Amino acid sequence: MKRECCPLCLRAKSACICHLFTEITNDIHVVVLQHPTEVKQTKGTITLLANSLVNCTVIVGEVFKENAELTEILSLYQNEIALLYPSKNAKTLTNEMVKCDKVLNSIKCIILIDGTWKKSYKMYMLNDFLHDIPHLTLPENIQGKYHIRKTQKAQALSSLEACVYALSSIEANSNKYKPLLNRFSQFNDFQLLFRQGH
Repeated sequence: MKRECCPLCLRAKSACICHLFTEITNDIHVVVLQHPTEVKQTKGTITLLANSLVNCTVIVGEVFKENAELTEILSLYQNEIALLYPSKNAKTLTNEMVKCDKVLNSIKCIILIDGTWKKSYKMYMLNDFLHDIPHLTLPENIQGKYHIRKTQKAQALSSLEACVYALSSIEANSNKYKPLLNRFSQFNDFQLLFRQGH
């Protein structure tokens, strides 16, 4: 018998996370390039992120060179867009860097790649136009709280955490995003209840 699903969060109604959504008006437009296998991943955090941030666009796929929606966004922001991706040329988002770096001060849109590390890397390599966008990365000392998904990467963050920390740095307003991080903690606890059979 097929389980009845919530039309908004796409999870089984017994596991619905809509009560965790919290509306936040982000100044920086967030664009998520999401791998297709992540769309219905119950441990994924993009559903919570996208339904909480007012200015957030999720585009599903692997190759985006001819994606009309993304092309329009790139055209709109042009030199005011950056990719949150830890490439060797990425600038680390620190308070000092944000204050003095002209590129960071001009950012109005950030792109995230949502997928496993292996899939994210493949998507990055398949979409070479992403290589020409300024790259940002987070400081290594940020400790993630994404306990429900295993990874071999040290200090690995969920897509939601990475996005929130980036927005907090660029907008210089960490308090604004604390409610969403609190909801993320509740999301972790909620998922653990199902894992433990409650």
